[in-house]
Amino acid sequence: MVISFFFNPERTVLGQFQENLLQWVTIVGGFTLVLGVFSIVRVNARAVSRRSDGWIYKLATVVSVFAMALPSMLPTSSSSSFGKIFYSIFPESWAGAFGTGPNSIYDWLFNYVDSPMMETMFATLAFYIASAAYRAFRARSAEATLLLITACIVMVWRVPMGEAFLRLFSDNLPEYINMYVMKGFNMSVQRGIIIGAALGMASMSLRILLGIERTYMGKG
Repeated sequence: MVISFFFNPERTVLGQFQENLLQWVTIVGGFTLVLGVFSIVRVNARAVSRRSDGWIYKLATVVSVFAMALPSMLPTSSSSSFGKIFYSIFPESWAGAFGTGPNSIYDWLFNYVDSPMMETMFATLAFYIASAAYRAFRARSAEATLLLITACIVMVWRVPMGEAFLRLFSDNLPEYINMYVMKGFNMSVQRGIIIGAALGMASMSLRILLGIERTYMGKG
């Protein structure tokens, strides 16, 4: 796929090969999602049945998976074959509770359970980030000093009061920070990390496909 990316998909065989591979990636991704759900239910259900440490949390995980998945997969009308069978058993007035639309069970769980928990987790994570930033940003070397100065500039730029302060020196100063720091240094480092992670993921995938890597099966 990396090689075919440089060829025109409408004129070359490699380009058409890329299109076919992308379709296969979508199909395989759907199956891996089902496999992932089956795996997480199987592993956590076994821990619950054995009453192992933390089994109550694993039970909550299993219940959460089904509570989010099942209502979203049920039909929202009787227009389909499955919908006709389903609403011949249950009243059609329940249709609004199913699917992923507004006021459905899925929508309520996402807005009032999932989102508040994620916001709580990230709010708690902010204290750990602040602690890590304090240790990393101490100016003990030239690199750490450069990181400290850059972080202070970006933090000042990202808040409205700080941006107004920077505009006292020049109206273009926030745009310069955005252009040279965020879209320059920051973007290049991020792309380097992404490329490195992608190469690592590709090598790990090859090891799994060739049978070299078996630790995910509990084997050395």
